[in-house]
Amino acid sequence: MALSAFLIRALLSGLIVALIGLASRRSPGLGGLVASIPLVSTLGMIWLWRDTQDGAQVADYIEASFWYFLPTMPMFLLMPRLLRSGMQFWAVLAIGIVLTMLLYLATIPIAARFGVKL
Repeated sequence: MALSAFLIRALLSGLIVALIGLASRRSPGLGGLVASIPLVSTLGMIWLWRDTQDGAQVADYIEASFWYFLPTMPMFLLMPRLLRSGMQFWAVLAIGIVLTMLLYLATIPIAARFGVKL
């Protein structure tokens, strides 16, 4: 991939994240809604398709995205509770990240039971 294509992708992806941040300041619900839309995954699909034109590879990417999405869900339930209980943001973020990483590691053998190689 050419450097210019990489820079365009990076700028577009960064712009989306920045817009989510701005939307969240005005309305946390709206920011959450926009962030929950799988924009990054969708952009990944588009970039992968554009680069490879390989339906099987894109399908594998989409399936892996699904399996890796599942272990992130508990983080989104735990972190608000911890923040509302008075814990400091950085500690809560660290706990959320560690939890998610552990669940990612657990997901790999679970997905393998369903014939999915991650």
